[in-house]
Amino acid sequence: QVQLVESGGGLVQPGGSLRLSCAASGSRFSIDAMGWYRRSPGKERELVAAFTSGGTTNYGDSVKGRFTISRDNAKSTVYLQMNSLRREDTAVYYCNAEGIDYNLAKKFDSWGQGTQVTVSS
Repeated sequence: QVQLVESGGGLVQPGGSLRLSCAASGSRFSIDAMGWYRRSPGKERELVAAFTSGGTTNYGDSVKGRFTISRDNAKSTVYLQMNSLRREDTAVYYCNAEGIDYNLAKKFDSWGQGTQVTVSS
């Protein structure tokens, strides 16, 4: 089973920066798509940034120009660099990955446990 472990959340002042990391682990798998989503209280889960299976990168409209997603394929890890943070960026950030689990011989769609990001003065 492919598991995702997120890290890097915390409390930051408006205008500050944070970097989130998400590492996928398992014995034999390949990743087709991987990215970040978030959920704020009272709101639906929304896309933050993701690498798609087609090889493109998608960003949510509210984070374009401020957040950057990157990856280290050798480590099966994606990162989310968040700059110019705003109070409205406060949310639980979840990592998601889709791909193939070769041990189970089937596709997987895994979510991390979530990491809290709080933007407040």
